[in-house]
Amino acid sequence: MNYELMAPCHFGLETVLKREIYDLGYEIKKVEDGHVFYEADEDGIVISNLCLRTAERVLLVVGRFTAKTYEDFFQGMKGIQWESYLPENAKFWVTKATSVKSKLFSTTDLQRVGKRAMVARMQGVYHLDHFPETGSDYPVRIFIYKDEVTVTLDTSGDALHKRGYRKETGKAPISETIAAALIMLTPWRANRILADPFCGSGTIPIEAALIAANIAPGLYRHFAAEGWTELIDKGLWTEEKKWLREAVDTNVETRIYGCDIDPEMIRIANENAARAGVKKLIHFKRADAGDFRMRDPYGFMITNPPYGERLAEKEELPELYKKLKNAYRGLDKWSLYVITAWEDATRYLGGKPDKNRKIYNGMLKTYFYQYMGPKPPKVEHNGKD
Repeated sequence: MNYELMAPCHFGLETVLKREIYDLGYEIKKVEDGHVFYEADEDGIVISNLCLRTAERVLLVVGRFTAKTYEDFFQGMKGIQWESYLPENAKFWVTKATSVKSKLFSTTDLQRVGKRAMVARMQGVYHLDHFPETGSDYPVRIFIYKDEVTVTLDTSGDALHKRGYRKETGKAPISETIAAALIMLTPWRANRILADPFCGSGTIPIEAALIAANIAPGLYRHFAAEGWTELIDKGLWTEEKKWLREAVDTNVETRIYGCDIDPEMIRIANENAARAGVKKLIHFKRADAGDFRMRDPYGFMITNPPYGERLAEKEELPELYKKLKNAYRGLDKWSLYVITAWEDATRYLGGKPDKNRKIYNGMLKTYFYQYMGPKPPKVEHNGKD
């Protein structure tokens, strides 16, 4: 059976997520700000949770209706065939409701009325006055835009950026999903050099190593839908995880580097990399960003430096970004990719970038500046491969 799925992502990363879903073999239905809708079967729910690197969640769309009053909303929620998804012992609740440009805007009221409507529907089907809610979790997420309601079941549970390897972080870490997206927005491949001179707790190098070793981002974590045995065969999770484990190659040769001036961050980065299973694929070193040196050409510097709102005071930023520029200019034929919210960054990075993409990290608008180095020459092979 095919379902409509909705995968939220950070604003500005829709094209990256869309490409990921296409690559998994699923048909895109619609792309909106921060959401990609597509069609997949039960196995697609499993694969999406295990493999998508840039999605925040995988949501199963269960209903749509128009609601301008709470009575409309109650009846719309009650009209959804919840019994097709939820067993009578399900633990169910509206974990989040968002409303934009709509008459109904109180999230707490939407959560309360939504749960009451679900109970009313389930009582009529299962003929129970009270639901034990001792079974698996079925979190519900509701989105309202211009009075149009989309109701979903959250198959992921914890957000997909929670890979499980980051037990400790710095003061302002970049999320795993954004880090993966930044890498995927570049031409970097596992046989090329990648360096992050502001690596912090190591997220960008670790995500690069996961990609290089073909480690699915959700391979070693749990998902809410693993308990939905009436909807998804438990064997699908076991089978897909088995295939994904067999595809892992931690013996791949990589040249991935992470530097930070804080020795505590280097300790944390190494521990996070070990938990992710990629410690041997990354070289972390305590160093100032301005001291980064490497003789080999055609590398990629992908980094998330401080930008005032976070680790450094604004008056320190010009000197910091000058150091980054000087380190980059000392490299041979490299490309530089910088995500920052500091609007004066390009003055100190070396002028107008070749490309610039806006990415919203929550409500914070950031810029992904891309200074493109030359492509390496193609390697010619003599004779037969």
